[in-house]
Amino acid sequence: MINTHLYNLADPAFIEHCAQQMGNEGVCILPEFLNPQAVQVVRHEADELVPIAFRSSSNATPYLGPANEEFPLGHPRRTLTQGSVEVIAYDQFRANDSLRALYEWDPLLEFIRGCLGLQKLYRYGDPLGALNLAVMRSGDALGWHFDMADFVVSIAIQSSIKGGEFENAKQIRSNDDENYPAVQRVLNDQSPDLVRTEPMTPGTLMLFNGRWSMHRVTAIEGERARYVALLAYDTKPNTDSSETLKMSRYGRLPSTMKSAH
Repeated sequence: MINTHLYNLADPAFIEHCAQQMGNEGVCILPEFLNPQAVQVVRHEADELVPIAFRSSSNATPYLGPANEEFPLGHPRRTLTQGSVEVIAYDQFRANDSLRALYEWDPLLEFIRGCLGLQKLYRYGDPLGALNLAVMRSGDALGWHFDMADFVVSIAIQSSIKGGEFENAKQIRSNDDENYPAVQRVLNDQSPDLVRTEPMTPGTLMLFNGRWSMHRVTAIEGERARYVALLAYDTKPNTDSSETLKMSRYGRLPSTMKSAH
């Protein structure tokens, strides 16, 4: 599945290059990580799974919480952004699906660990959230937000006809400075100089630290859905997400639906 002509996952120099990019930019993008044949197979498998995707919508601040009225109107902590997406959960992938095989392949786990500069890395323990396929149709978008996790690993599978751009206000805040004025300007579309569009063509692998970089997906236009695989990892084994998060994202808990595999 992997384009080994471009990428040697066992090359220490290449891994170090990716780790430096993550450290400096908070993002590392590897175009054509999957070869064209693999993209075609994964897209076909995704088409078959899409009818069982769960649709959810959100209305939250960029910090993924409710508006805090202790802050003035227009402040990022009081500004709501909207999002809508459909998701295929990990337990809905079939045993022989290509994305599942890739996610469960140890050399990929080891490669990601090296690129993130970590001593230990584990696949996520959530039976629903470890591997997801995010499906966005015409009119869907994800508003400006920060992630709760330090990093997200995604693979672009299919682009929409128009829209669906991944826009990134790179490292706009830090552990020491929330930088509310700049965040507010981006929310108000007043600082295009702080925003860049990350190239997410089909087959692209992206490692992304969304805790410090505010990002969004622009509205999808046209009949072709946007497919992106989300691969979840953690520095601790058996990490799980809350029941509240599972219900909002998947509409159920693991015991309430039989595994598709």
